[in-house]
Amino acid sequence: MPYHSTNDTTVQVPLREAVLRSLPADNGLYMPAVLPVLGADFFKNMRDAGFVGIGTAVAEAFFGDEVPRDVLEEIVAGTLTFDAPVSTLGDGDHLLELFHGPTLAFKDFGARFMARLMGWLTRGDDRPLTVLVATSGDTGGAVASAFHGISGTRVVILYPAGGVSGLQEKQLTTLGGNITALEVDGSFDDCQRLVKAAFLEPGLAGELNLTSANSINISRLVPQAFYYIHAACQLPPGAPPPVFVVPSGNFGNLTAGLLAARLGLPVGGFVAATNANDVVPRFLATGDYQPRPSVATLSNAMDVGAPSNFARMLAIFGQSWPDMRAMISGRSHDDGATRAAIRDVFRATGRAICPHTAVGWLAARDHRARYPGTNTITLATAHPAKFIDSLEAELGTNTVDIPERLACLADRTKCATPMPADWPHFHHWLRESA
Repeated sequence: MPYHSTNDTTVQVPLREAVLRSLPADNGLYMPAVLPVLGADFFKNMRDAGFVGIGTAVAEAFFGDEVPRDVLEEIVAGTLTFDAPVSTLGDGDHLLELFHGPTLAFKDFGARFMARLMGWLTRGDDRPLTVLVATSGDTGGAVASAFHGISGTRVVILYPAGGVSGLQEKQLTTLGGNITALEVDGSFDDCQRLVKAAFLEPGLAGELNLTSANSINISRLVPQAFYYIHAACQLPPGAPPPVFVVPSGNFGNLTAGLLAARLGLPVGGFVAATNANDVVPRFLATGDYQPRPSVATLSNAMDVGAPSNFARMLAIFGQSWPDMRAMISGRSHDDGATRAAIRDVFRATGRAICPHTAVGWLAARDHRARYPGTNTITLATAHPAKFIDSLEAELGTNTVDIPERLACLADRTKCATPMPADWPHFHHWLRESA
């Protein structure tokens, strides 16, 4: 299947270029020339397919023209070595637990799939591959884990100084080897801007063999569609189509849900749940899109003021604001409400949830209050232990168990290179470090 830019649908490229070059020269984002659809029979029988079967069918729908089915099945099976279970907090109140992977965050699905797909696409290519990634928290750790130790590949992670939790920072700054962390004196938006600038600099991406592991890369989004379908399969037969509530920052996760719906998954809609960085909820309410500098919040991975994937959302809906708001509603909640939600869920259920999941839970509660009888599935995007300081501030010490793969990071030495948030410095560093 060919891919085109959201800025120019007339110029089409093959899958290999869309994945390995990540960003079109016109600063758009790659999208399939035609959004694929899985037949009604697939969704009728999807409960029998299993997680790997679902993932293989979705991957084949997007990539099957250029990657053999047996290769895709191997890539999917290597990615999905952990589950994404749906748990229930109350009547109609469900969580999709996406934190059972190696770095305890939903980003593991996309990062592991991408690493395997890129490995297949670059087979026989002797040039070193440089993977650039900007992170507001979990992306960096997931990408570092997925690509660590892969020969012929180096990963450069840009993260905002003081903008990620302590354990998130350890996940991306302590592996060493082919993983380099740049601590940027700025916000996530600055990190994202620097990554995009590298791809837009004439000739640089080809010269340094650059690719991106952010959700600007289409191969990061497709595997995230797997778990939407898998989640729907876990509701009781005959249950109404669920409303998915998605804690949102750069909106890649919600875009993946929209792709699942376009494939044919029956859904009751989506709720875009944000913190104070509420650019998209404001757009959904008014039709006026006004990106602005991000503000720091407790749910740091969602601190994005100019979400990249908004362009893909518009493309999916043919640039139609009425069509988008018919499918997606928006909710935003501040840090005070987030802290209260963490306490409320713990008192009611004995479960700790991370700040991002708490924002989603609040939006789901609002939605069920407005539409009684709705089944909401909130995407629980990260393990609460990754935000242990915030959780213990609300719930007290020793209330959250820290998995060993996180606990072992506490005494490791951080290794990060300071980087100002300007293009000339980053450009110079990229060339000198190649």
